[in-house]
Amino acid sequence: MSRDPKETSVLKRFAGHLATVNEHRREVRKNCFKCGLYGQGLTHDLSKYSPQEFLVSVRYFQGYRSPYVYEKEQFGFSNGWLHHKGRNRHHWEYWYDMIKGRWVPLEMPLPFFIEMVCDRVAACKIYQKDKYTQRSALEYYEKRNDRLYMHEKTAAKLEAVLKDIAENGEDAAFARLKAELTEYRKKQKQKKTGH
Repeated sequence: MSRDPKETSVLKRFAGHLATVNEHRREVRKNCFKCGLYGQGLTHDLSKYSPQEFLVSVRYFQGYRSPYVYEKEQFGFSNGWLHHKGRNRHHWEYWYDMIKGRWVPLEMPLPFFIEMVCDRVAACKIYQKDKYTQRSALEYYEKRNDRLYMHEKTAAKLEAVLKDIAENGEDAAFARLKAELTEYRKKQKQKKTGH
């Protein structure tokens, strides 16, 4: 696919973006299921089919990276991304709030944290294709400055899990996340029932 979306027909960009979204959701679903997140695996990124996200993504589709990146380069922001992050709790950017007069990051609840990990691994696989390795998600994380803006516990946990994937592989890391999720759900149930 061309580096400049204007050089590719709308039909090809439409088909390419739809295939990318479907492939990404399939990969996230597999990852989520391995972690015990069945509902979130099925509903992951459904907002990408909304006109606010889908149409702008077709317009800026390149095939090798998120259309939102290209849109941000052109305009300094992305309407599609602003819509997406505000509706999907698996993005750390969703977890910001005004507390005592200032914006602060909030710690991500475990189910959404795990979905974020599944999403990052899947995105690396989709965009890197044959170049993907089990170190890809960690390397992507290390290149960015996200950790400076996340809640410190979320950032530390994300780095630890991505290192686990890099060193031990997805299956082992996802099995550990599934066990942690099972324990988390037990504690949540105990809080609700008082037992």
